[in-house]
Amino acid sequence: MISLRPVLNVLGFLYVGLATAMLVPAIVDVASRNADWRAFVFSALFTGLVGMLLSIAVGGSLKEGLNIRQTFLLTTLAWATLPALGALPFMWLGIGYADAVFEAVSGVTTTGSTVLSGLDGLPPGLLVWRSLLQWIGGIGIIVMAIVLLPFLRIGGMQLFQTEASDRSEKVVSRSIELIRLLGLAYVLLTALCIIAYLATGFELFDAFNHALTTISTGGFSTHDMSFGYYTNPVSGWVAIFFMVVGALPFVLIVQALRGQPLLLWRDPQVRALVGFLAVVSLMMTVYLGATMQFSFGEALLRATFNVVSIVTGTGYALGDYTEWGGPVVGIVLLLSFVGGCTGSTTGGIKMFRFLVFFGTVRAHFRRMVRPNRVMSEEYGRTRLTSELSFSVLAFLVVYMGAVGAVTLGLSIFGLDLTTALSAAATSVGNVGPGLGPVIGPSGNFAPLPDNAKWLLCAAMLFGRLELFTVLVLFDPDFWSR
Repeated sequence: MISLRPVLNVLGFLYVGLATAMLVPAIVDVASRNADWRAFVFSALFTGLVGMLLSIAVGGSLKEGLNIRQTFLLTTLAWATLPALGALPFMWLGIGYADAVFEAVSGVTTTGSTVLSGLDGLPPGLLVWRSLLQWIGGIGIIVMAIVLLPFLRIGGMQLFQTEASDRSEKVVSRSIELIRLLGLAYVLLTALCIIAYLATGFELFDAFNHALTTISTGGFSTHDMSFGYYTNPVSGWVAIFFMVVGALPFVLIVQALRGQPLLLWRDPQVRALVGFLAVVSLMMTVYLGATMQFSFGEALLRATFNVVSIVTGTGYALGDYTEWGGPVVGIVLLLSFVGGCTGSTTGGIKMFRFLVFFGTVRAHFRRMVRPNRVMSEEYGRTRLTSELSFSVLAFLVVYMGAVGAVTLGLSIFGLDLTTALSAAATSVGNVGPGLGPVIGPSGNFAPLPDNAKWLLCAAMLFGRLELFTVLVLFDPDFWSR
């Protein structure tokens, strides 16, 4: 059997960290003379107490580190239990249990779907807590994608195994230095985003909240109109820039900040992402200019903003794109599957998997024409091995199967096909708003039945954990010696 003591010890520390984060919105409410600070203080005390008792009960169990199976289990338990505790402040403030957990899961997974309305009138501490959940989830996603998933060889992620990811059975301390650099870069980019928003006319409160949810590609806003609330077009372009930054590999961002900026452009997935965003944005700009009463500048901003927001999984909206015609709705649905780069805060399938998939298909076609010719495809300077190609193809099959299964489940709960399919795609891909009048950019997920919300919570976690991290726990061999 797997020793659970080290796993529980780490979980205890994570709970204490979450409790500490709860004090930030409490301070905001105190400064705003809002009595809701009590909800965050009481939630912090409970969460911190649980964490400390858990760590004390299994203290001293981390001396030998974590093995592969313990790492799988810790990753799943952390992402499943942190939102459950993060939902406590919502519940203290009178939000129903299902809605509270949904909002917390959407926050931590940086999905950006919401069940709350009237955001402009909500307490400031609550708005900060939503944004902070996404910001915390964003750095957690980066660490998982760069340090853990390559080590666990999930969905082709072994391609990005760095020198800090040990290839042995233990997760070693060399990863700590990488995590420290990633954290510093994450904080620096957040601070730069705050400054940029302030320069475009944002108030400090809005700039702070939107910076947290832009860098994390989360998408929670402080206004029901999302970015449609702001009239300065420069604000939209600032958001576009930092959403793209959040979709880039953070290891390469760290290297760029240390004087090697060209490494970013040399990464095939970065070039593919930027080229893809540019082409799709230009196509949609031409379409909007031809069919809508938009000037070229407004069409370019609206098209680029929404394309970048959907592809990166941020979920901000600049206008209701579901009113722009059937072709736009179809493109939006397809874009929700794409995602950014690996090692970023984005969800979705991700660019590198598309590149590996198309490389594998191209090699197969060439073998059909010349069966005796030895051919090999490469990703950058890395040769695509059969293990890597199979890993990516398996991920794609499971990913599409998950979207199909969630769509079927939502249909059983009474949702129409458009709502069910788009909700499934955006939840597994951690994108945010869906399509249709209910969960589209002008609506939210509150009208859905509770059973549908619980299913979508599972889908958001399933997608954020790259599918196989959860599925492997259902293999009986995982639990045997």
